[in-house]
Amino acid sequence: MSMLHNKTLIDLSHTVEHGMITYKGLPAPLVCDYLSREASRKVYAEGTEFHIGRIDMVANTGTYIDSPFHRYADGADLSELDLNSIADVEGIVIRATERTGRAIGVEQFQQRDVAGKAVLVHTGWDVHWRTDQYFEEHPFLTAEAAHYLVDAGAVIVGIDSLNIDYTGDGTRPVHSILLGAGIPIVEHLCNLGALPDEGFRFFSVPVKVKNFGTFPVRAFAAL
Repeated sequence: MSMLHNKTLIDLSHTVEHGMITYKGLPAPLVCDYLSREASRKVYAEGTEFHIGRIDMVANTGTYIDSPFHRYADGADLSELDLNSIADVEGIVIRATERTGRAIGVEQFQQRDVAGKAVLVHTGWDVHWRTDQYFEEHPFLTAEAAHYLVDAGAVIVGIDSLNIDYTGDGTRPVHSILLGAGIPIVEHLCNLGALPDEGFRFFSVPVKVKNFGTFPVRAFAAL
């Protein structure tokens, strides 16, 4: 947590580390030197050194954003995302930590005004990050909830879980519904318990890459 321009900034992102697994079945990132400090001494003046790093990773690493292109070939890619949908968006948190099952249904959202907002679903699943439990029995949204969020005018939707969908359903209805409506999705958020239910601005901005659907973000909230 830090202060900037009289705002409190709360980090909602996991740290990307060499060798970590975000999603079982996808490779871990390889973080290494392209130019080490030692090697750079031969390039620069005496007493001057630099480090140039290299990272090899799949797009779905750490806390990341899905653009419509992730699901649809003709959908907006990372370079085409509207900044108004991924930066300085009024946010609300939906508390789903006391759920009785894995599925988070439409009733969780119906009493809240989601129009024009970043809707962040707090499941508490981030406590299992970097453990085997993280990959098993994770909470997810129902298709009905996704339809409601589209109809009610949500701008971006995030969750602190392995996947916003039930991974046993190969049709991935929540991804299909939200991304089909042009609503980006942020997965593997963390620290949502530090946010109030409302009264903050949400930021989740990826690198501007053409013909790419997903990329890690430094997601954070400004209070």
